[in-house]
Amino acid sequence: MKKIFFALVIMFVGSCVFAETVSVKEAVTVKEVSTRTPQVAISNPDYMVTSGDVYNLSYVAGTTPVTYSILVDSSYKIKVSNLATLDASGKSYLTLKKQVEEIVSKNYPMSAVQFNLVTPSSFTVTVKGEVTSTKEENAWALTRLSSVISGCLTAYSSTRDITVISAGKKKTYDLFKATRFGDLSQDPYLRPGDIIEIKRADRKVTISGSVERPGTYELLKGENLLTLISYYGNGLTAQADTTRIELLRLLNTEEKTGKRIYLNESVVKDDYELVYYDQVTIPSYQTLKPVIFVEGAVLVTTDDSGIQQDSSNRVPYRFESGTNYAQFVRNNIHLFSSVSDTENAYIIRKGEIIPLNVSEMLYDANFYSDFELEENDILRIPFKQLFVIVSGAVHQPGKYPYIPDRTYDYYVNLAGGFVQEKNAGDAVRIVNINGEKLSKSDLITPETIIDAKSNSFLYFFNQYAPILTTLLSVVGTTLSILAVTK
Repeated sequence: MKKIFFALVIMFVGSCVFAETVSVKEAVTVKEVSTRTPQVAISNPDYMVTSGDVYNLSYVAGTTPVTYSILVDSSYKIKVSNLATLDASGKSYLTLKKQVEEIVSKNYPMSAVQFNLVTPSSFTVTVKGEVTSTKEENAWALTRLSSVISGCLTAYSSTRDITVISAGKKKTYDLFKATRFGDLSQDPYLRPGDIIEIKRADRKVTISGSVERPGTYELLKGENLLTLISYYGNGLTAQADTTRIELLRLLNTEEKTGKRIYLNESVVKDDYELVYYDQVTIPSYQTLKPVIFVEGAVLVTTDDSGIQQDSSNRVPYRFESGTNYAQFVRNNIHLFSSVSDTENAYIIRKGEIIPLNVSEMLYDANFYSDFELEENDILRIPFKQLFVIVSGAVHQPGKYPYIPDRTYDYYVNLAGGFVQEKNAGDAVRIVNINGEKLSKSDLITPETIIDAKSNSFLYFFNQYAPILTTLLSVVGTTLSILAVTK
């Protein structure tokens, strides 16, 4: 009995190990070809019968149910029961399914025939040429060329002239046409044993700035600046300035150093010749606009979160010639906050100080100004004089100027610090302008009251000890007199 038990245990463990091995192998396969499922295959009319496919044929012969699997081998010849032999080479799954079911139905009418793909085949293809290394990549009948080569390319690999050798026949493909124009005939499905040859690109150049499609493109022979702008860049934007095109020609590709060449519109028409790694920038008229600077108590974005805060940083703003200050202020109302002293703003222009009441521009709809912006003006917005009140057990109670981003201890120190004899444990009561209590870690807001508590036992004891001593002395004397009198 024990022997049988141990034998069963060994068999169980062995089956677990085997199952684990199978699952690991299957996991690798799934990882390599993640979409290889019968559902995906049969839903795609382009799925081609592939060597290694497993199909299931089932029907009723008279009263006898028949079911068996069909494995497609490298000959692509499959037997349909004992009824026929078909050549599945070059056929889609849907075509083969129709042929098989017609043959069975012809011989066994009302047979309820079904022909289904159970396991799509996987295979390998070879990628070589201008690649990181020659390698075999896993694929299946719905794997396209682009997905196989994506992890194999170098900085010099061409995607415009790729050769695929399939069943002894060579054909070249241009993946740019597939990605740009959706021509999927240039991004074919692969077949077992395909050899993919990647050539070295003739030239790769970059275009940026005022074009519809900035990016890095591989140029074919005979293609230069005009083609780069019109075909690859998809043309200029409305703001493009072709009078001062900038060309960076790299002399050292590793250190990204080179010389800058400035081109004009006539050079574009002449189709200026480009070389490998050229970087073309089409400027915008927008970048030529004059600039003024705004600084002081203005709101600026501090990070990618979009949070804004009062800042004294100088912020540049471009403007159209002829813009007046009323227009500018109203278009940038978001710059001003409760701490902005808009009534006492001023402009610094070529060393001259010009007062500017921004408040009436912001809040008076009928206000008009013909005072125009000039290049390099500095619009300075002072901070409004706000205060924080410090009271109680500090050396110098009073009102102190508000400074953003400060906690209570900053203002207590301005007030000379706590009076230690009166205050124990730095006890404070902090109340903002709305009557809300704040903690010590909270940032102080304008018009907040910081009250240092007088809570020291020794202080109160020393204050009232003389009075208590006198009272006790009087009480003692009185009691003595009463005692003698009696």
